[in-house]
Amino acid sequence: MTPSAIVKYLDQYVVGQDGAKKILAVAVYSHYKKLGQARSEAVELAKSNILLVGSTGTGKTLLCETLARALQVPFVTADATSLAQTEFVNEEIDAILQRLLEKAGGDVARAQSGIVFIDEVDKLKAISGQARGASGESVQHALLKIMEGAPVRLKHGQYVDTANILFICGGAFVGLRNILARTHAYGFISATGGDDQHILDRLNARVKPTDLFEFGLIPEFAGRLPIVASFQDLDKAMLVRIMTVPRNAIYRQFREILQGEGVELTIEAEVFEQIAELAIEYKVGARSLRGIFEEMLTPVLYVVPDDKRIARVTIASLFEPARHFDAQGAPLQAG
Repeated sequence: MTPSAIVKYLDQYVVGQDGAKKILAVAVYSHYKKLGQARSEAVELAKSNILLVGSTGTGKTLLCETLARALQVPFVTADATSLAQTEFVNEEIDAILQRLLEKAGGDVARAQSGIVFIDEVDKLKAISGQARGASGESVQHALLKIMEGAPVRLKHGQYVDTANILFICGGAFVGLRNILARTHAYGFISATGGDDQHILDRLNARVKPTDLFEFGLIPEFAGRLPIVASFQDLDKAMLVRIMTVPRNAIYRQFREILQGEGVELTIEAEVFEQIAELAIEYKVGARSLRGIFEEMLTPVLYVVPDDKRIARVTIASLFEPARHFDAQGAPLQAG
């Protein structure tokens, strides 16, 4: 798939984050292009792992899962916080690769061209005064070997070479924006066509390796993540689109569930805005949307299976009961 084809596929499932999509699409296209050329060319082609920076609930994991599905490659996720909480880091890392092998159906060659997503790497920041053995810094050092590429012996005696496995790391990196505001001093640049401000915005938003060092990533670890994609915080309009636009949008899912009961579900536009406002208050991005939806529709899903008269359900407000109608459009009193 070309980068543009990858982005078109991602657009069906992930709302917004256009800049991050393009960066990821080009990065994975280049990565797998290198794998295809590695056997035939004398020049050694280095691997470029990826860092995703964005607040919780902005779609980092979803984008990686959708990307792996588009490329039809084995994909696993891991939690950096869990790695930092165990004394046996290397065993946990081996377990990640074991899961990747299982996702590949036991095919070592497929596993060796898969994708590993490590979330919350910002929790691995080095903290002065913290014991080395229990610190996130020690986990960063443990991850270096597999991220760069090395044969790893798994518990059943199989070897997985990580040289061609693409590692994508993600994190919220709370406080990084303050570092960027202090360290980026691009105030004037000469360009043609009135693009000065656009170029300045890109330069000032760009995360430099030195910014990651100051945040708490060790230079060796940050150096294994040369490609950085930043995710925008979700506003109300984006949250509304997330609920309604993607192919597997939560609204489509619940409409499908109720269609299985022979019931048509209609939710008014105002309701999506109310849900989005609640989600913004919860401060966890899109992750709270399903919980709010489930709570709103629980009374409906409780009544519908027992009342075969119901043919249509309409929700006009998040704070009012749903209205039920029969096949002729007459209102029904919910039981």
